[in-house]
Amino acid sequence: MQYVGIQTQISRNNTKSVLLLLFFPVILLGMTWVFLALLNFFGTYTYDQYGNVVHALDPEVVTSQFLSTLPWVVAAVGVWFLIAWKANTSMIRMATGARPLERKENPRVYNIVENLCIAGGMDMPQINVVDDPMLNAFASGIDRDSYTVTVTTGLLDVLDDDELAGVIGHELTHIRNHDTRLLITSIIFVGIVSTIMTLVMRTLYNVMWFGGNSRRSNGKGNGLSIVVVLVVGLVCAAIAYLFTLLTRFAISRKREFMADAGGAELCQNPLALASALRKISAYPGLGSVEREDIAQLYIIHPHEGEQSLMSFISGLFSTHPSVEERIRLLEQF
Repeated sequence: MQYVGIQTQISRNNTKSVLLLLFFPVILLGMTWVFLALLNFFGTYTYDQYGNVVHALDPEVVTSQFLSTLPWVVAAVGVWFLIAWKANTSMIRMATGARPLERKENPRVYNIVENLCIAGGMDMPQINVVDDPMLNAFASGIDRDSYTVTVTTGLLDVLDDDELAGVIGHELTHIRNHDTRLLITSIIFVGIVSTIMTLVMRTLYNVMWFGGNSRRSNGKGNGLSIVVVLVVGLVCAAIAYLFTLLTRFAISRKREFMADAGGAELCQNPLALASALRKISAYPGLGSVEREDIAQLYIIHPHEGEQSLMSFISGLFSTHPSVEERIRLLEQF
């Protein structure tokens, strides 16, 4: 297998990042419109000649409500995204428990990273470490000031120099190919949707326990039962979940193969990287983080080998190819 197409991969990842930036507001605003439309449909009703309730959608009212809500939604999401975009490094560090690794603490790692950066013509990224006896690593960041390679203490203890060079080369290739920028964009978007849906579900939970099944009248005989509000919430949750799946599909599994090839090229020892992947897959760390969005960054998903219905369903939309396939291709390099 020959490592080619670096510039093509960078171009594709940049294009996907732009598409995600454009696609997310469309999904979010569409979800807002559906929410308002469903509330209007079930909340507006009349009685026919037989006394039966007849629901009707008033497009003019929905449009008016949507247009009045639009600036607030755009402004809130825009501010949220900018804050998350600027603070992504500290947010990931806090979620994973990572800390800066000083040169005097582990000069071995710094020497390996510096040599690989010189070989790849790259700037030196920050180096973080997670105090975890298990094995894993990931790259993160959106620009030169925030690019970071994070490793676990277990990885440093178990891998030899050649294997560690292969893993770090893999992560440096993610940075060089702008994979990290694409993944950070995805993490921020999914985080926004997840938080919104969590707030909605908590509100509904509180209404169910403290609000009962009463109707709230607006003076025109219209009202919504808690059951209807729950249905509206479930519909919005389904839309948010669909967005999560689409985001995962947008992140090609090919990026891991490209990073493996790039790591093998940088360390000039594909068998060492294959050996490292085999060791990491046996004892993957960072599973305690329990953040599926951040797990996209890891060199190996910590729950990849688990056998369960949820892991099977998650695997259908996984952003990582199988470790066995990655090792097989590296051994043919």
